[in-house]
Amino acid sequence: MKCPFCGCEETQVKDSRNADDNTSVRRRRECPECGSRFTTFERIQLRELIVVKKNGEKTPFDRDKLAKSISLAVRKRPISPERVEKIVNSLQRKFESSGETEITTGQIGENVMEVLSHLDNIAYIRFASVYKDFRDLQDLNDFIASIEKLTHSE
Repeated sequence: MKCPFCGCEETQVKDSRNADDNTSVRRRRECPECGSRFTTFERIQLRELIVVKKNGEKTPFDRDKLAKSISLAVRKRPISPERVEKIVNSLQRKFESSGETEITTGQIGENVMEVLSHLDNIAYIRFASVYKDFRDLQDLNDFIASIEKLTHSE
């Protein structure tokens, strides 16, 4: 592993342990050149995922982008960063184990909305407002009404 501080090609692992969710390994490393310490995470990747955007463009799946969009939705809500990490891990495993190498942005969005709908209504509405691209206040009101209808029917 290359040192992020000085660029030395050889770093030493000082400590390894399972991360909180047991789906990754956390490694503490030290650079013999500059003495800096840093942490890396190793995750299982079942397959390379390609995201197909609405315009047909294809890009590699970006786990950090997914985490950022969920983090924005849950910002200032009672949801810990660890919970967001578990959600991202769960969704990534689900996508990788589906057997498909390509996944649409629509599939990703719908899966995130499904998780957020059971987690926090405000985060769900925040995410949906971007994902569904509400055009005006009426679109938002209609969406909130549909949530209320589902909540009261359960």
